[in-house]
Amino acid sequence: MVGAGLVAAIAVAAGVYWSSQADADTGLVQVNGRMESDQIVVSARVPARIAELLVREGDQVQAGQVMLKLRDEAVAARSAQAEAAAAAQLAQVRALESSLSLLRSESTVLTQTAQAEVTAAQAELTRVGVIAQQSALERDRVKQLAEQGFVGPQALERAQVATKSALEQYSSARAQVQKAQLNLQNARLSPQRIQSRSAELQAAVAQAEMAHAKALEAASESKELTVTAPVNGHVVARYINPGEAVNHGVPLYAIADLSKVYLKAYIPEPMLGRIQLGQAAQIWTDATPDQPIDAKVGYIANRAEFTPKEVQTRDERTKLVFEVRLYPTQTSQLKLLPGQPADGMIRLSPDAPWHAPRH
Repeated sequence: MVGAGLVAAIAVAAGVYWSSQADADTGLVQVNGRMESDQIVVSARVPARIAELLVREGDQVQAGQVMLKLRDEAVAARSAQAEAAAAAQLAQVRALESSLSLLRSESTVLTQTAQAEVTAAQAELTRVGVIAQQSALERDRVKQLAEQGFVGPQALERAQVATKSALEQYSSARAQVQKAQLNLQNARLSPQRIQSRSAELQAAVAQAEMAHAKALEAASESKELTVTAPVNGHVVARYINPGEAVNHGVPLYAIADLSKVYLKAYIPEPMLGRIQLGQAAQIWTDATPDQPIDAKVGYIANRAEFTPKEVQTRDERTKLVFEVRLYPTQTSQLKLLPGQPADGMIRLSPDAPWHAPRH
């Protein structure tokens, strides 16, 4: 493998050197290389076990497509528990809201009713007090008459009974006044009760929000058991098998981002001063030899690489080459795949006419 790669590198470097020398006078530089792309590693965000693989190497995937499913009973249990706790807290909030609304609506009515009861009880006390006073006066008058012999003992007994009854009614009315006054004081405490109930409601709302946040966190963790493709791309590697246990951050797949495809090639050190970022270029492939793809120079390495050659002369034993990347600009018409061999033409002069690569 190392020998084959070395030979390939030699061939690429040699082709780059000679083609660039041959085309420099025409205002174009020809480079040869292969298409590559940015690679995205898809990893697990929660520790779990592989339940199902839905894509394999070589498959095309779309952003958001399900690639695999993980299984973790503990995560599902935590999610269900968090949802139940959030529902219970929300029910408590609703109950307190209803209670507070009822308390506010009853506050004024209760105060008015209690005030009316106090007024009525005081009026009744006044009425009964007058009756008791009159009964006492009548009893005293009958007593004097009885002592003088004008009335019998029965009349005095009746007057005493009436007075006793009136006094008992007066005591009862006075107790009713005290009770009504207590009810009025209790009704006037409604603002404090409303304030206390409002504080309970605020605490319940805070707990409900906390429970909701925990439910969302649990749901998010449960959602992580379904792994989706982050971008449109090509699955180039798979690192796991069904049934395997994986930890957080363990790579699962590698995806080549097809929207970030570029031609990777090399230029010899003598040509480095003539290649600049943003220069117009074209990419030619064997698949579409008559349809070059517009591109531009998007990257020039700041370090040279030594490419050994199988030559005997001292000055040809090594050559310094720099990596360059040509990025297509026709993103809507791309038919390029990573690993595909391709040729590139870099325009050194704005007036230089394009032509196909020479082989």
